[in-house]
Amino acid sequence: MTSRLRAALAASAMAALVSACATTGTTAPAGDKGAASTPARPVRAGLDPAARPDAFPSTYAPLPSRPTAIRGATILTATGQQIDGGVVFMSGGRIVAVGGPDTAVPADAAVIDGTGKWVTPGVIDAHSHLGVYPSPAVGSRSDGNEAVDPNTAYVWAEHSLWPQDPGFNRARAGGVTTLQILPGSANLFGGRSVTVRNVPSVTMQGMKFPGAPYGLKMACGENPKRVYGNKGRTPATAMGNVAGYRRAWIDAADYARRWDDYRAKVEKGEKADPPKRDLTLDTLSGVLRGEILVQNHCYRGDEMAVMIDVAREFGYRISMFHHASEAYKVGALLAKEDICFATWADWQGFKMESLDGIEANAAIAWKAGACTVIHSDDETMTQRLNQEAALAMAAGNRIGLGITRADAIAWITANPARAMGIADQTGSLVAGKRADVVLWSGDPFSVYSVAEQVYIDGALVYDRKDPRFQPRSDFELGRPGEGAFHQ
Repeated sequence: MTSRLRAALAASAMAALVSACATTGTTAPAGDKGAASTPARPVRAGLDPAARPDAFPSTYAPLPSRPTAIRGATILTATGQQIDGGVVFMSGGRIVAVGGPDTAVPADAAVIDGTGKWVTPGVIDAHSHLGVYPSPAVGSRSDGNEAVDPNTAYVWAEHSLWPQDPGFNRARAGGVTTLQILPGSANLFGGRSVTVRNVPSVTMQGMKFPGAPYGLKMACGENPKRVYGNKGRTPATAMGNVAGYRRAWIDAADYARRWDDYRAKVEKGEKADPPKRDLTLDTLSGVLRGEILVQNHCYRGDEMAVMIDVAREFGYRISMFHHASEAYKVGALLAKEDICFATWADWQGFKMESLDGIEANAAIAWKAGACTVIHSDDETMTQRLNQEAALAMAAGNRIGLGITRADAIAWITANPARAMGIADQTGSLVAGKRADVVLWSGDPFSVYSVAEQVYIDGALVYDRKDPRFQPRSDFELGRPGEGAFHQ
């Protein structure tokens, strides 16, 4: 066969291929002049991260409620205001009015006498592992840490969440209406958090807070380097931790760019193949787009400063540092960067990175202007976050900081809502917001006070005096006849 004949046959074959591609919609070889007119192939369901950003949508629906007014109580609004002998009126699942004794209430509303009692917004626990580390501990449900790789941003806490955890009922009795459920802190990137309404449910979706942004759990400090250093792999040092973050963010930025390039070509009608979807990079690129909030486990002040620099390098922001035992050392920096911090009142010294923790930590950083949050990280403390806030307030006042109850209530209500991206819906007693309300037997900062009634979206979900409103999970019910005495 002559070279001229071979060239002619090759040209004929290419022409046939171009014609076939135009007919069937398949992609022509790179460099073919007919490619520019070939439409992009559609991305199949499940392969485009933007097609269903929440693939596990909330099915939460508020419980039935009726117009209700609490009259005569001392009200802490979590907006810096204390109203003595005031009125809170809720209807249709929303706060309708909050004011003084003369606040009008419709004649058909149920009226609760709050004389001698206190009212606050529903308590929000910004750092909980209920449902993923159930209480009491059950080995088969210990699902909080996917401790197999330093970067497990691909896992979602909601896929471990067990709604039957009795801890949710205990927390509700302590006034907790909303929780952020986080993966553990074994990894540099632990996975996505989920925000839930503290209502009885048989499914995770039935608790999921509609429209609440996801969080990305990150961890700095001792945990990741201990877990993976002990396995003879990186990270084994603090510098290994930081290198791991930076490598991951570089990959995420490149992934986001490839998807952006693909979509730009589609908009122009050009031929383009979509990038392969990656669950890890879906989450990280969601942070870079500002859709997912960074929730960063970090104890030491110097490490918080490093994490802020990493965030600045890659163009994202940190929503909240968790545990933050040394927030008092960097309170001004946290205030400047508009980063909240979540901590306890008196958990210090239980490991090296918490050695410099002090009781006045929360109060000193608050005085510096930082957004202060009191969290639990514990299935028992979540039942008494009001008392934990009281301890933190008292520690600050012992050194003369002059913190009022109207200030400190925001540490367990409005500020966690802000750090979780839901402050427009809950966290303070403001007309138009969700009616998440707690009626306390007395001053909520007293060890002698308890939550008497708890409302979520205006529905009574807990009543200390009425067993009908004291739900128990199936896990607590046991098996018929077990342990009973039979003759």
